[in-house]
Amino acid sequence: MSNVLIIGAGGVGQVVAHKCAQRRDIFSEITLASRTKAKCDAIAAQLGGSITTAQVDADNVPELVALIKQVQPKLVINVALPYQDLHIMDACLETGVDYLDTANYEPLDTAKFEYSWQWAYQERFRNAGIMALLGSGFDPGVTNVYTALAAKKYLDVVEEIDIIDANAGSHGQPFATNFNPEINIREVTAVCRHWENGAFQESPPLSTKRVFDFPEGIGPMNIYRLYHEEMESLVKHIPTIKKAQFWMTFSDNYLKHLEVLQNVGMTRIDEVEYNGQKIVPIQFLKALLPDPGSLGPLTKGKTCIGVIARGIKDGKKKQVYIYNICDHEACYREVQSQAISYTTGVPAVVGAIMMLTKQWHAPGVWNMEQFDPEVFLKELGPMGLPEVVVEGEWPEL
Repeated sequence: MSNVLIIGAGGVGQVVAHKCAQRRDIFSEITLASRTKAKCDAIAAQLGGSITTAQVDADNVPELVALIKQVQPKLVINVALPYQDLHIMDACLETGVDYLDTANYEPLDTAKFEYSWQWAYQERFRNAGIMALLGSGFDPGVTNVYTALAAKKYLDVVEEIDIIDANAGSHGQPFATNFNPEINIREVTAVCRHWENGAFQESPPLSTKRVFDFPEGIGPMNIYRLYHEEMESLVKHIPTIKKAQFWMTFSDNYLKHLEVLQNVGMTRIDEVEYNGQKIVPIQFLKALLPDPGSLGPLTKGKTCIGVIARGIKDGKKKQVYIYNICDHEACYREVQSQAISYTTGVPAVVGAIMMLTKQWHAPGVWNMEQFDPEVFLKELGPMGLPEVVVEGEWPEL
């Protein structure tokens, strides 16, 4: 049994705290810390006060170091903002503690989703004898594991992957994002990149659209191609991949609002001057939009996230579709959060279990696809996110 420190008390942090508390066989002591201790205390109250809470500024390395030394965890689970990844990694290096996150580092002033900054820590983590597991959410995270499973079990050679993410749920709000609005809008409005012909190819945001018929009653939905960071690590670690694309569903209503907000400058990430003060428009917009955590009791429907992998098996062309279906209302009943937070938080806990039980453990900085996918999925299903595997033909995108 191990002591763990969770940093971040948003929707994902709430799920992580709940799911860690369900596995006391692994997590003997749980500390939840955030800039706003009241958020941690509210989550602790949901759990009957069975976890400890603390206040910490995740931008302040000395504060992080002091807290880690006080708590003495075996592992730090970072579910704070992506801007804070490097600060928390620095604190883990200084204290000699393993590290896990769910999203790659992103500079505050540039919408640039890539692993280069964190991969640069490889030698320092290896020399310190500690491990960093990057992107242990769903996408990135489980989608990496699904791709690794396809490569290990279903295909001799993986040549193409399509990662497809559908939120078929509805919260009834005119416009809202299901996770941090700032990160969500940055991601969607960024230049699209996909992997083809040995390099990333660029296209305008949301300019490539398809219709995909989702399984288990969800049915046909519009999907749009955008860049997502797991493609960067997958094409590096599975070099047989010739083409990699990421697709996500967006409603017409969401896209209409987003277009207007972009046109009037509300999605800008640079500072503007207003009444003698400097503000960042997207940060102001975030303050106006519904808190994603408030959407839990309102959201109905399902998510479907999966990977279609195409390649060669026994000398023949073959395709496999590996996916998960998650129900918003069932998630809320269990952990008082909707499925977007649930599908990110549960894999973070399973990644932590892999590390603490040493089923996945080596000094250095690692991505999910670099470890055995089957031991991870053996834990993930019973924790609430079972996979479905469909072999054979599937409609081409």
